[in-house]
Amino acid sequence: MNVAILTIGTQGDVQPYVALGAGMKEAGYEVTFITGKGFESSISERGLDYAALDVDFLELAQSPEGKAALAGKNLFGTIKKLMPTIRRMLDEEWTAARGADAIVYHPKALGGYHIAEALGVPGFLAHPVPAFSPTRAFPTPVLPLPNLGGFFNKASYGALLRLLVAPYHRMINRWRSETLGLPPRRFLASELELSGEPIRRLYCCSTHVVPAPADWDSSTTVTGYWFLNHLEGWRPPAHLAEFLAVGPPPVYIGFGPTVRDPESSYAIALAALRESRQRGVLATGRAGMPHDVSHDVCVIEFAPHDWLFPHMAAVVHHGGAGTTAEGLRAGRPTVVCPSFGDQPFWGKRVHELGAGPKPIPQRKLTVERLAGTIRAVTTDGVMCRRAAELGENIRTEDGVARAIEVVDGQLSERSFG
Repeated sequence: MNVAILTIGTQGDVQPYVALGAGMKEAGYEVTFITGKGFESSISERGLDYAALDVDFLELAQSPEGKAALAGKNLFGTIKKLMPTIRRMLDEEWTAARGADAIVYHPKALGGYHIAEALGVPGFLAHPVPAFSPTRAFPTPVLPLPNLGGFFNKASYGALLRLLVAPYHRMINRWRSETLGLPPRRFLASELELSGEPIRRLYCCSTHVVPAPADWDSSTTVTGYWFLNHLEGWRPPAHLAEFLAVGPPPVYIGFGPTVRDPESSYAIALAALRESRQRGVLATGRAGMPHDVSHDVCVIEFAPHDWLFPHMAAVVHHGGAGTTAEGLRAGRPTVVCPSFGDQPFWGKRVHELGAGPKPIPQRKLTVERLAGTIRAVTTDGVMCRRAAELGENIRTEDGVARAIEVVDGQLSERSFG
């Protein structure tokens, strides 16, 4: 049985799906992993067949044009410019997935739903954020909306789907006709049903973080997180290992690959660590070495969060779904400094769960606010205990196994139906 896993984006959009793919391979599935360039090692070292799409979203996200688009500036202009690239990406997705018996897809990849329809196979919408199952309990997590209550919360999900579909609708309809041999779809036609049945939706987050609302039906499953643990042979850089060995647990600070102004953000982080008198580990990714780094701060490009975070006193980050998951799994108080998308949602959930303070939006980040917050999370015994308890609960879940159970059940129904 061959399952195609289709996703696109930055590390947080790929890593959970690699964990799922590795689990499915271990369970006996043949797995074709389809995503953009830049992930060769992390996919191949897990033994998965890698079909690389000719697009590098890591590079795009860190370009000035990409950062401006993520910040909402000239978003539609950027999308229009990328249309030829996106069309080629869809063609490559179709070529790579044609032998699949099922498609597990991130909606951002755009082609997953349509490829499942063309092949006549089950499709599984998979996402770290519960953004595609309308509920009265809370508005869609990827739009900056307050809790509007009941009807309006539920209506926000339709608004999100319209926003996602609008820029690509005509291009995808041409692709459906010219490449897949499918009829065009109406603009407002739901992509949450396939062959008259609801699409199965798998949310790789914890039920302890997002309990399933009462108005979700059986087509939606919160599986638990899909954690990709570091490989046994991985070793930390010598300077990081030495730093951790010679003093009290530090505070991790990392603002992710889409931070708008790395130089300013890291200068604030360094000053806040000095003012709060805390040691720190500063993760810069590809942004390079910041200036004025003291001996109490260790600068790294990257280290696996599942290894690193248990060594920390607290974690400060942008609130990406995957980074939030790892901080909570480690049982560490979490400070979320969000900028866009689902990041404010995770910051709010962390605070509501008592595992961290109110989030600090990156546009409002100052030395004084961050220093005061760092002091609070490293000394608040109640918050530290609540974070530890939440981590214990999360570590009891096996999200990959639960997702495979859902896929198995759907494919069995199809075989014997």
